[in-house]
Amino acid sequence: MATDTRKVMLGALLLLVSTVLILGPLGLPVPTVAAGVAALGLAAGALLVGTSEDGRPV
Repeated sequence: MATDTRKVMLGALLLLVSTVLILGPLGLPVPTVAAGVAALGLAAGALLVGTSEDGRPV
């Protein structure tokens, strides 16, 4: 099976950035809007990684 490395890299980057945004640097509180955007980023990153291979996504 071929893997689209661009999708994997972009998805991993979205997952990393969104995780850092949700957890917040140094435990500072995260605004609600930023947490919502980060949650969407986590969903998009998971979707990109999940659909990076040929065939049906899980």
